[in-house]
Amino acid sequence: MIIHLNQQLICDATYHPPTAHHTSGSMEPAFQRGDLLFLSYDRTDPIRVGETVVFQVDGRNIPIVHRVMRIHEDVDGKVRFLTKGDNNRVDDRGLYPPGQMWLSPDEVVGRARGFVPYVGMVTILMNDYPMFKFVLLGLLGLFVLVQRE
Repeated sequence: MIIHLNQQLICDATYHPPTAHHTSGSMEPAFQRGDLLFLSYDRTDPIRVGETVVFQVDGRNIPIVHRVMRIHEDVDGKVRFLTKGDNNRVDDRGLYPPGQMWLSPDEVVGRARGFVPYVGMVTILMNDYPMFKFVLLGLLGLFVLVQRE
């Protein structure tokens, strides 16, 4: 459900950042914890049921990766949709702001177009175990000192 966006990798000029690390099990078996997702978002191409989208709603500072389950068109022609994690029992209405029943296209920050398994595990380990971050930095510093001529 929760991801960390990688701002260092830039491979699609239409969306920055174009990658995301999946950090929960809400989308298993499609995506595992630590998978690196490649994103794109062409706003002229309508979102369809079954697509995996990354969205961010008010009140949550971390984007969420879930699948579109239903499409809804308002009487004024605005298209909205409902999302759900593949491994979750209920839809995402509990994640949306209070009183909001559907996502708007403006809340979508990207569509998953591909992935590389487990590449994001280093980021997850550094967030879950802060000491790991210091050990890793210490090892890198030691490596730099040893390699100096």
